[in-house]
Amino acid sequence: MKKLALVFALFATMFATAQVQQNPQPQINVNGEGKIMVTPDQADIIVGVTNTGADAADVKKANDAAIDAILKFLKNQKLQPADYQTQRVNLNRNYDYNKKKYSYVASQSIVIHLKDLAKYDTLMMGLTDAGVNTIEGVTFKTSKQADYESEARIKAVADAKKKATDYATALNQKVGKAITVTDNTQVLYPQVYRMEMKAAMADSAPQETLAIGEITITANVNIAFDLY
Repeated sequence: MKKLALVFALFATMFATAQVQQNPQPQINVNGEGKIMVTPDQADIIVGVTNTGADAADVKKANDAAIDAILKFLKNQKLQPADYQTQRVNLNRNYDYNKKKYSYVASQSIVIHLKDLAKYDTLMMGLTDAGVNTIEGVTFKTSKQADYESEARIKAVADAKKKATDYATALNQKVGKAITVTDNTQVLYPQVYRMEMKAAMADSAPQETLAIGEITITANVNIAFDLY
C-alpha cells in the first residue's frame, strides 16, 4: 500500500506540473526608460604636451620640463593631488623616407578633474602658459550623479509599468506583480571637443570658451509582469 501511495503521489505531481506547463501564467515583457536633464557642475579635462626633434634625449627632456611646469601650476591652483593624474607617456621614433632621417616624438597627457567650472578659462590659459599644447578631451559630469541615477531608475520603472498597463488595458486584462527586472543602463558621458590647444588659445584676451549645456542621465530597465 505504501508503494502504491508513493506511485500515486508521484503521478499526481507529474500531472500538476504538466498542467502548469500547458497553461502558463500570462505575462507581458516591456522596456522602460527614465531620463533626467542636468546642468553639469564638473568636468574631466585631458590635456597634453607633445615635442618633436632629431634627438630622443633632447625631446624627452623638453617634454619632461613642460610637464614639471604644468604640475607645479596645478599645485599652485590649489587642486587636490587626487584631482589630476598622468594618463599617458609616449616616446616614439619615426622615419622620414624622403629625408632618410629619424625623428622622435615625446608626448604626455594628464587628466584633470575640475570641480568648479567657473575656473575653466583661467585654468586653461594657465596650462597653456605652462606648456600644454593639446586638449585631448573634455567630459562634463555632475557631482550628484548617484542621486540623479536613482531618479532616472524610478522614472524607468514607472515608464515600464505605464507601457504594461496600456497593453493590458487593450487586452481587457490587468497588470500583476513583477516577475523579473533587468537593468540595461549604460552610463555614457558626452565628449565636448578634441583639438589643438594652440589654435584654441590663439587670442590671449579673457574669453568664455566653454558651452556647458546639459547632460542626460538615463536609466533603462526591462520588466516582466504577470497578467490576469
